[in-house]
Amino acid sequence: QVQLVESGGGLVQPGGSLRLSCSASGTIFSITTMGWSRQAPGKQRELVATITNGGSTNYADSVKGRFTISRDNAKNTVYLQMNSLKPEDTAVYYCTAQRILTSQYEYWGRGTQVTVSS
Repeated sequence: QVQLVESGGGLVQPGGSLRLSCSASGTIFSITTMGWSRQAPGKQRELVATITNGGSTNYADSVKGRFTISRDNAKNTVYLQMNSLKPEDTAVYYCTAQRILTSQYEYWGRGTQVTVSS
């Protein structure tokens, strides 16, 4: 099993920045791509950024150019740097990890709230 714990959420004004962190523990060898997903009230969960073991990244169009995902394999930690935040970025942000055997995002953290408001 893999445990994912997020941190770094909070309240920020429009145009501001936040950095989220996700620490992974457990059977780390069983996971490959990691990512960040978000869910706003009344909306479907959206996968906003992913990063492979080798460091290749992918972003949703809604955050491209503003968010940066990075990974420290030595620390088993994934980060999401969020700049130029907008009110529509308000959501609960979840860390997720893809299981090697199934290629599915089977592991999820409990989430951290990000609120962008003046």
